[in-house]
Amino acid sequence: MELNTQYDVAIVGGGPAGLSAAIYAARGGLKTVIFEKALVGGQITVTAEVENYPGFEESVSGFDIVEKMQKQAEKFDAEIKIEEVKAIGLEGLCKIVETNKATYSVKSVIIATGAHPRKLAVPGEEKYTGRGVSYCATCDGALFRDKVVAVVGGGDSAVEEAMFLTKFASKVYIIHRRNQLRAVKILQERVFANEKIKIIWDSVVQEIQGGDFVENLLLYNKKTKETSELPLDGVFIFVGIIPNSELVESRVDFDEQNFIKTDETMHTEIPGVYAAGDVTHKVLRQIITAGSDGATAAFSAEKWIEENQDNF
Repeated sequence: MELNTQYDVAIVGGGPAGLSAAIYAARGGLKTVIFEKALVGGQITVTAEVENYPGFEESVSGFDIVEKMQKQAEKFDAEIKIEEVKAIGLEGLCKIVETNKATYSVKSVIIATGAHPRKLAVPGEEKYTGRGVSYCATCDGALFRDKVVAVVGGGDSAVEEAMFLTKFASKVYIIHRRNQLRAVKILQERVFANEKIKIIWDSVVQEIQGGDFVENLLLYNKKTKETSELPLDGVFIFVGIIPNSELVESRVDFDEQNFIKTDETMHTEIPGVYAAGDVTHKVLRQIITAGSDGATAAFSAEKWIEENQDNF
């Protein structure tokens, strides 16, 4: 492909981290582009209610938040290209970003590719995905009105989605491998107080069963060593996330789960290459922390470009 326009900053991924980076970079006077292969906003666009984002007294949808962020980035002349990044050349002072449509020369790169849901890897999971197995309650919850469903997991996401599902389902089981939830206390209190929710402790899913659609879960209790069947209509899986870090695999430092390691400025060990948001090694993955990462990465990239401007 012919080499295309040079940018100061190329941001790979258009979620909250990428959009925040674009706002700060473009407002700082840098020629900025976001590459997003699908929907601008990432996973947050399917979150129906966000109630812990500062400045919004009432809950707001994830879609509304990223829509405002996108408009703000574009106001400062950040470009958004719906193109899939296939490869990134990190050698040398200038970097090369190759997409499915063109090849670009850039001075710095911010990796904000996010993460995706971890699967259970049990029999029936793949077969019934879209036929009773889901990884997004806000996407599919309304399909299970007056039906019985289960949520697998015990963290914040699992508990939040279980609460959301009670708006539609007649009964919601939470299946957790331990004897206590990992979610924050306020969420646990809401779950324990909800009559529609029942928690099945110390248990894991061994198999997802059914006919044309999900009909049953085969469960294994880790304490009693017994198996049991749980009749239901759907199962929502929230057992962790996997970083979308393949583009820079083996070229930047990863943690043991393949999240990208950065310093406090969001810089990787490669000069001019930064990472932000859910793809990075961090203790909290929320919209606000993604936004903070993006802002820090853009600020750091701006300073790095200024320091090396005479060499480009």
